[in-house]
Amino acid sequence: MLQPFGERIWITDGPVATVAGFRYPTRMAVIALASGQLFVWSPVALTPELRRATDALGEVAHLVAPNALHHLFLADWAAAYPGARLHGAPGLAARRKDLAFDAELGAGPDPAWAEDLDQTLFAGNAITTEAVFFHRPSRTAIFTDLLQQFPPGWFRGWRAAIARLDRMTGAEPQVPQKFRLAFTDRAAARPALAHILAWPAEQVLMAHGEPVRSDGQAFLARAFAWLKP
Repeated sequence: MLQPFGERIWITDGPVATVAGFRYPTRMAVIALASGQLFVWSPVALTPELRRATDALGEVAHLVAPNALHHLFLADWAAAYPGARLHGAPGLAARRKDLAFDAELGAGPDPAWAEDLDQTLFAGNAITTEAVFFHRPSRTAIFTDLLQQFPPGWFRGWRAAIARLDRMTGAEPQVPQKFRLAFTDRAAARPALAHILAWPAEQVLMAHGEPVRSDGQAFLARAFAWLKP
């Protein structure tokens, strides 16, 4: 249910979600912090099997919604783990007034996970402000929607054509065209990009696409070359 992805990090895929007629696979990560507590990134649908697997790793202390689009299953996780702190990306608390957020994700890591994770906010995007993380023990950069890759044949008919034009089905993960166009303030985004490119990333994890398992820093430089000055 939870597969090791490196030192003290596990991932699992959830059910496919449909958004505007397009099918999206879902993925989450669980990180065991140096404190022994668990950091749950972009939680997927909570099943009894997933809950047992998560509980076997430790105490769930932080539930993290890394952008304002990834929130579908937060309520179930918050109900299952009432002692966990709920962290949302900028703008999410206004969208999900039914949830009691404890903190808004910022441009730097929360003290509770600063020993294990660095983070930055990819600002300047009209669709969403995404928090991007770097897990030091596994040397993994963690993205949500800003990098995507769907396998051949995932979409059919006119959706396949749109996905191709949107750069969702390339040879390697890319920033979708809609997100590129939504960076209406590229100057605001470039400090976050410089921060990300400085990470010694070996792996790159994303919610929608196969992870990059080697040469992550070089991959990120290629993926975001269009955003450089």
